[in-house]
Amino acid sequence: MKHVQTTKHAVIPANAPANHHALSKPERPLTAHAANEPMPKWAKYRSEMASEFPSPFRGTKDPLAEQIGKFVSRLDQLRPEEGGPAFLGKSPALTYEYPAVKNVEINQEMGDLDTVLDDVVKLFEGAPNWGNPLTMCNVIPQANTAAIIASMLSQVFSANILEGEYAWNVHRAELETAGMLGNLVGWDPVKTGAIYTWGGGGCWTYGLKYGLTRVLPDSMLKGIRTDAKVICSQQAHFVQRNASAWMGLGMDNIVHVRTDVDTNQMDVVHLEEILKDFAAKKIPVATVVCTMGTTDASAIDPIGKVHKLLDRYPNPEGYGKAVLYADAVVGWSWVYFKDYDFENNPLEFSDRILPILKQNGQAMAELSYADAVGIDFHKVGWAPYVSSCFLYKNAEEFEKLHHWAPDAYLQVRTPYNPMYYTLEVSRTASGSLAGWATLKYFGKAGMQAILGGILETKYYLYDLLEKQKDMVCVNPDDSGLITLFRVYPKDVDARVQYKKELNDTKSRADLIKHNELTKAVGDKLFEWFRAGKQIDGKYTPYMSFSTGFRNTEYNREGDDAEAVIYAIKSFPMNVFVTPEIMAWALHCVHAARDEVLRAQ
Repeated sequence: MKHVQTTKHAVIPANAPANHHALSKPERPLTAHAANEPMPKWAKYRSEMASEFPSPFRGTKDPLAEQIGKFVSRLDQLRPEEGGPAFLGKSPALTYEYPAVKNVEINQEMGDLDTVLDDVVKLFEGAPNWGNPLTMCNVIPQANTAAIIASMLSQVFSANILEGEYAWNVHRAELETAGMLGNLVGWDPVKTGAIYTWGGGGCWTYGLKYGLTRVLPDSMLKGIRTDAKVICSQQAHFVQRNASAWMGLGMDNIVHVRTDVDTNQMDVVHLEEILKDFAAKKIPVATVVCTMGTTDASAIDPIGKVHKLLDRYPNPEGYGKAVLYADAVVGWSWVYFKDYDFENNPLEFSDRILPILKQNGQAMAELSYADAVGIDFHKVGWAPYVSSCFLYKNAEEFEKLHHWAPDAYLQVRTPYNPMYYTLEVSRTASGSLAGWATLKYFGKAGMQAILGGILETKYYLYDLLEKQKDMVCVNPDDSGLITLFRVYPKDVDARVQYKKELNDTKSRADLIKHNELTKAVGDKLFEWFRAGKQIDGKYTPYMSFSTGFRNTEYNREGDDAEAVIYAIKSFPMNVFVTPEIMAWALHCVHAARDEVLRAQ
């Protein structure tokens, strides 16, 4: 057999020192060349690219640091001046047409780094500016600095938290998250587990998979062969359908529990009827999902009562115990108030919001009843996307249930190797670092201050609405950060009219007509935001609307798709929002209403 000199095609770095031990007389090292011999073109490309990769060594010229300096300046040019519009850059226009935008090819020649980064910045022209106090469209906050930098560090060093060898000490971010949140929720922190995943949908999917694996023990090997049920409220997030479909359970196995018309909470009387019926028919329940803070209504399901019902109506013999999953991705951070000293009130919140904070803290204290909790730091955690955490009470059980055989090319080097039981294999540490850094940076008082401060502003808006005859808050009893309200024509008493539309089927036609007005006003506000419109010299806010945050009283079952309540949405999620901004938002809503009606 002919010997092959394997070192012949090895690479000697272009910047190798003169005394570098050469390879065993290769014909021509790949980046070395005689003085009179031109460098191969591929080597020129490689040399140029190497000069623009982050340096692996201290004290050398680092193009990453240099480019970040330039990038900060570019970022500043994207931001508006104080009082500017709620979008980034100078133009709010969409710069592509779909699907024609996909008719593009990769350039043959290598690009210029500065030019590419300029092109990156241009992509953010017109994007929403989540830190602008005029932005109040949804539960999307501006990320905090500690989380941004921690997340970025993961991108520099490519920490892969699939297993210990490729993450090493970076795994502490995920492990310490489990401990800190386990303590916060009221679980044993050492027994708690945490998996950072792709979003709230990922958390829901984990919660469903946990139930399927525990209830149907053979499903890991043989697949799902039994129509186990997943139970959630009518207000549960739409990802329920996506998760059930992708898990192979099927959307037909979702069972909805009615919600209370006043609180939007899961109706435990109806839940008991469902569980009792399934027990009698020997139908297993895989997962029961309590929504601990709905997106629009801020409803928090009574998870303690649900826990008792699951104990009262266990699955039939031969099946495992149903998993109780708390979808708390929106409402989780109210748990910071479960142990707040309300008597001494160290952060000096107003008497107006203290009862609300206490109510929310007590509701979230019941997270301790859950088997698993979904938490989004990129929602009410002020961290960058994606930083969702699936938290589970019994790490030993969860990880054993989902464990599969080891693979030949991944080695166990540390005690923590989640690759053997996670849905994902490769996982960036970006989310875990962002969430962990947020927990470390904010502490309890910092998170309490942000939440309480925004709640103070929300109730200022609520008081303003009370003074408007043609406006009505439609979620006055909800305790979250969102305000939902309807605007009517000037000559309509909003409170009287809304009460009729909510309760009287004879007012269904009026309900639909005013729903259409609500949608038109929401669309007009979005049009103005996108156009950079100014009223009296000031920019208009970026707001949104809900096309059915709750059903009417006469449509409790949800059979009538039109008998639902539309509402304008104010969801201030940043630390820069002020009472003056809230007053300005209502002024702009009135202006949009008037223009819509003039055009009719």
